[in-house]
Amino acid sequence: MGIATFFSRIAGLLREQTFAYLFGAGIWTDAFNVAFRVPNLLRDLFAEGAMSAAFIPTFNSILEKEGRQKAFKLTNLTLCGIFIVVGILTLIGMVFSPLIVSTLAPEFVNSPEKFEVTVTMTRIMFPFLIAISWAAIAMGILNSLGEFFIPAIAPVFLNLSMILSGWLICPLAEQYDYPAITGMAIGAMLGGLIQFAVQLPSLFRHGYRFRWVLNFKDPGIQRIIKLIIPGTVGLAATQINIAISTILATSQGDGAVSWLSYAFRIMQLPLGLFGVALAQATLPVISRQAAANDRDAMAQTLVGSLRLSSFINLYACFAIIALAEPSVRILFQHGRFTPEDTLATALALKAYAVGLLFFSLIKIMGPAFYTLDETKVPVIASITAVVVNIVLNLALIQPLGYWGLALSTSIGAMFNAGILYYKLQHRLGSFGRFGLISALFKILAATALSGLAMQQSFVFLAPVIASLIGAAAIGSMINSVVTMTLALLIGTLVVAIVSMLFKIEEAGRAADMLLRRLHRR
Repeated sequence: MGIATFFSRIAGLLREQTFAYLFGAGIWTDAFNVAFRVPNLLRDLFAEGAMSAAFIPTFNSILEKEGRQKAFKLTNLTLCGIFIVVGILTLIGMVFSPLIVSTLAPEFVNSPEKFEVTVTMTRIMFPFLIAISWAAIAMGILNSLGEFFIPAIAPVFLNLSMILSGWLICPLAEQYDYPAITGMAIGAMLGGLIQFAVQLPSLFRHGYRFRWVLNFKDPGIQRIIKLIIPGTVGLAATQINIAISTILATSQGDGAVSWLSYAFRIMQLPLGLFGVALAQATLPVISRQAAANDRDAMAQTLVGSLRLSSFINLYACFAIIALAEPSVRILFQHGRFTPEDTLATALALKAYAVGLLFFSLIKIMGPAFYTLDETKVPVIASITAVVVNIVLNLALIQPLGYWGLALSTSIGAMFNAGILYYKLQHRLGSFGRFGLISALFKILAATALSGLAMQQSFVFLAPVIASLIGAAAIGSMINSVVTMTLALLIGTLVVAIVSMLFKIEEAGRAADMLLRRLHRR
C-alpha cells in the first residue's frame, strides 16, 4: 500500500510539474486551483472523508456478523444512494457555479475573463464528485477484504489522465477558442471515472455484482447516515481551512493561490506515502476490533500506527524545512515557473511542513471515533481548528502575507490533533501504557537532529559543489540536485545512528516496511 501510494504521490507531483511547465504560477493556474478546490473540497469532506469513515465500519460490522452477501447488498444500497444524493448536489453545484466561485475567489469578479474561465472549469469538474465517491467506496471494500495495492494505485490514473490532458486536450481546447487550461479540467473529470473503473475487476473477483437497489430505511444505510452527517464536520477541518486560505489568498495578487497549491502538493508526498496509507490500513483493523468490543487491541493498534506515522512524518517535516527551496527548484522551476515562484512556493512549503505530523495524526485518530459510534469529539475538534485557523488567518495575513495562511492551517491542525488525542485516551485508556510518550520524545530528538544535519550540510556543500563543478553555480539545477541528495543522505545517516542509540523501534519498522515492499516489486 505504501509503494502504491508512493507512486500515486509521484504521479501527483508529475501532474503539478506539468502545470508548472505549461502554465507557471499565474492567473490561469490560480483559476484552475480555485475551480478544482470546489469538487476536491467536497471529495475530502464527503467521499474520502466522512463517507469512508461511516461506510467502512458499517461494512465490516455486517461482513463479520452477517456475511459477504449482506455486506455487498449494503454496497449496492450505498452506491445507488450516492448516485442520487451526490447527483443532485452536482446539478445544484453546476447551476450555482458563478455564486460558488465569487464566494471562494471574490477578487476574480474584477477580472471577467478569469472569472468566466473559473466558472466553466468548475462546471466541467463537478461530475468528478460522483465518480470519486464511488471510487472511495470501492477502496474501502477492497481494503476491508485484505486487498490494498489496487485501491492504493487507482489515484495514479487520475493524475495520469490530467498529465496526458496537458499535452493532448489542452492544445485542442485552444483550437476551439477556450483557454488551454480548460483541458486540464476535462482531464480531472475523466480521471475520476477511470479511478473507479480500475477497481471494478478486483471487486468482481471477490464476488461483488452491481444491482440497482434504493432503500434509505435500511438499517445499514441509517447507520451510515447517522455517522456521515457529523462526520462531515468532524473530518472537515483541513479542507475547510484550505478553502478559507484560498479565499484570502486571492487578495494577495496573481500567483498566491498557485504557490500555496504547489507547496501543499509537495507536502502531500510524505503524508500520502505513509500517513494516509497507515490511516487507510488502520481503519479496517480497528473497526473489526471495535465490532468485537476489544478496546485494548484498538488502543495498541492505534499506538503502533501513531508511532510509525510520527517517525516518518517528523523526519519528512524537518527535511522539508531544511531543503524546501532546492526541492521546489528541482521539481517545478521549468518552463514558465520562475525563480521568484520558487522562493515564494518554498516559504509556503515550510509553513505547511510545520503541520505535517498533525495532518497525519488526524487521519489516523479521527475515524477511530466513528468505529466507536461516537461523533461529538471529532466535530468539536474540527470546529475548534476552524475557529483557530480563521483567527490566525486574519491575524497573520497582514504581517506575513500568503504564507501566513499556510502557517495558520498547520496550527489549526495541531489543535485538532491535540483534542482528538486527549479525548481518545478517555475512550481507550492512556496510551502511555504502551510507551507512546517516551517514544515520541525520542523520535522528535532524532528527526530534529537529522533536519539540522541536512540544513547545515546543504549550506556547507553548495559552494563546495560549485567550486568542484564549474557549471554548477550556487542555485543552479545541477548544484541543487547534487547538494540536496548529499544532504538527504547525511540526514538519513544521522537519524539512523541516533535511532540506534535511542533504540527507536519505528526506524527499523519503517525501513523494513519500505525495503520489503520494494523487494516484492
